[in-house]
Amino acid sequence: MSTRNPVVLQQISRPEDVAPELAHALVDCWVDVTNAGGAAGFPFPPVDSDQVRPAAERIVTALDPQLSRLVVATVDDELAGWLNVRRDPDPLIAHWGTVHHVQSHTKFRGQGIGTALMTFLREVARDDMGLEQLHLVARAGVGLETFYGRLGWQEIGRWPGALRLSPNDDRDEILMVLSPL
Repeated sequence: MSTRNPVVLQQISRPEDVAPELAHALVDCWVDVTNAGGAAGFPFPPVDSDQVRPAAERIVTALDPQLSRLVVATVDDELAGWLNVRRDPDPLIAHWGTVHHVQSHTKFRGQGIGTALMTFLREVARDDMGLEQLHLVARAGVGLETFYGRLGWQEIGRWPGALRLSPNDDRDEILMVLSPL
């Protein structure tokens, strides 16, 4: 009988709280997820760490307790998944945030990491960031709307054919909302 070690979830809200090992693990995870076909921000695999590192560094540099959080999941001190949530400081729209780059490392797939991240995100957004709703955009054609739908997200629209992955492969972008938190 196999015993699964617990998933540890945490939020990080300051760049200085991202240890170099975690920064490296974020890049490695992003490369692995993208190269396995994941819809995580780099649509044309293969990618390598030199391509991904600047994007990861921009996310870490922008961390701010009021505006941007990194949510990470670890198992046995190894990065199992992560996401980024951001809000715009404009008072007109500061009550909602946008979720970016939801990823579970390929070696942890099927272990509930994505669900754990999204459940914890809801708490972070509501209780720590004071948000009232969350938005995200998902790539059609990979089942993401079903995954998010099981977690209470609702599809509110689509941008038809917004993504051209290859000459004969256009995909919709699916607009989703979670409200109330």
